[in-house]
Amino acid sequence: MDTQRLILFFIFGFSVLMLWDAWEKEHRPKPVAPVSSSVVVPSPASPAAPPVKPVAQAAGAGAIPGAATAAAKGETVVVRTDLVVAEFDTLGATLKHLELLKHKEADDSTKNLVLLGPEYHYEAQSGLTGDGGPNHRTLWQLQTGESSLAAGKDTLEVRFSSPGKDGVVVTKTYRFRRDSYVIEVALEIRNEGTQAVTPYAYFQLTHDGKSAASSNSVAQTFGAQSFHGFAVYSEEKKFQKVKLDEIDKDKADYVKRASDGWFAFVQHYFVAGFLPAAKQAREYVMEKRADGIYVGRTLIGAGTIAPGASATVSVPLYAGPQERNRLEAVAPGFDLVVDYGWLTVIAWPLFWLLEKFHSLSGNWGVAIILLTIMIKAVFFPLSAASYKSMAKMKLITPRMQKIRETYEHDRQKMNQAMMELYKTEKINPLGGCFPILVQIPVFIALYWVLLAAIELRHAPFVLWIHDLSALDPYYVLPVLMTLTMIVQTRLNPVPPDPVQAKVMQFMPFIFSIFFFFFPAGLVLYWLVNNILSIVQQWQIQRMFDRGKPAHAKR
Repeated sequence: MDTQRLILFFIFGFSVLMLWDAWEKEHRPKPVAPVSSSVVVPSPASPAAPPVKPVAQAAGAGAIPGAATAAAKGETVVVRTDLVVAEFDTLGATLKHLELLKHKEADDSTKNLVLLGPEYHYEAQSGLTGDGGPNHRTLWQLQTGESSLAAGKDTLEVRFSSPGKDGVVVTKTYRFRRDSYVIEVALEIRNEGTQAVTPYAYFQLTHDGKSAASSNSVAQTFGAQSFHGFAVYSEEKKFQKVKLDEIDKDKADYVKRASDGWFAFVQHYFVAGFLPAAKQAREYVMEKRADGIYVGRTLIGAGTIAPGASATVSVPLYAGPQERNRLEAVAPGFDLVVDYGWLTVIAWPLFWLLEKFHSLSGNWGVAIILLTIMIKAVFFPLSAASYKSMAKMKLITPRMQKIRETYEHDRQKMNQAMMELYKTEKINPLGGCFPILVQIPVFIALYWVLLAAIELRHAPFVLWIHDLSALDPYYVLPVLMTLTMIVQTRLNPVPPDPVQAKVMQFMPFIFSIFFFFFPAGLVLYWLVNNILSIVQQWQIQRMFDRGKPAHAKR
């Protein structure tokens, strides 16, 4: 199999696989949402984690004793920091809206991106389990709160309180910090009753499971879709994705009890996750409520609280962009939410290099060009071997054509004559294939880096390209890339098979169609790579043409 056939087979197979995957997603039967009125969490076997009582409707799937009635309405409390605008509802003291001031909506660059909000039933809720409450359906009272982060101050607090049963009073505090997407959520539980209590706190995220519209939706259809769903991390099981369709089927496999780690809801570019402290026993529950809303939660015991005493359960909430430096700083393994596909081990070093080039150039487009040049330099020997093999094949193309004509009706003799020709000219017909195969994992990994890195979202390059993560608005880069592919085809040896030659002639146009729907950053990488390949291949071809033997000219 020569290089052209390998490329043709790779493109055709990739296209069929992606189209089949897209068809399956569109036509597979939709699972029926399980109906559940309560959640009962089994007791941990570990002595480090005390038994957890039933979470009597902690997820809000049904009526909670002592909770506010459906007619009750809360008030909205709005606060603003240097990075976010947050809205709370006193019904549940729930974080129901979170707007990111440094990031814009994908389809409207004039609007700030809304991460948490009613559009996707995306909320951060918390409270006490059981019928004692209070919980996210209880009407809370605003105690103290500032509307904005004052100049010269580094923190801002919003505090709510609500009584539960048996003399339990809970104060819920949200604490924001300057230049941080971490919100500390603390439940201070005071026992004003006459008997000791052993309450359990829950912290949960809700979402309807729908994906936000993306400017890369066409590219995602062809297999470039980032993970969208829950994730759990623990030292024992490490990073685990919890797919929503697995929750539908009640087949989700994830760690249920741990003394470390976190859980989060992951989407393209952004993440929200509760991050309990290490050495704090907790349980994780992922489910789908009867109303179709997905819920992920962690449950943490507050210990036994004597009359007149109090205890605090505090769990930080990160809700913001998937910026690697921020993710690494908040919790171990939290940076794994960035979805670099199945070649993460290669993708991380590539992104590290991309960051270094950006720090030098100050432009992510220039950083992509520099990274492409560096990768091309690393693979220069392999590419040279591939192009030398192509050049040799091009020299003997007329002789190969003559052999095909001579043994047109005897395929066995034709193959024998071809192999004898390869042996005489010292040509390995697979010499052009192996270097390409070695580079494919690196290309795929870089593809995912450019697709998943939020640093490239809305990052400008030059002139008309204002967003490297979006399509080229005037399709200049895809057109240029198509032209470079045509030039590459002309430099390659013409296949002796007329049908194959015709297919290869149209291949640049067929393959380039994909790039009209890919983000500008990806097309820029391929364009620069093609230009460098053309220069290298042209130079090698010149060297061979100068030393062309006399019999090769016939």
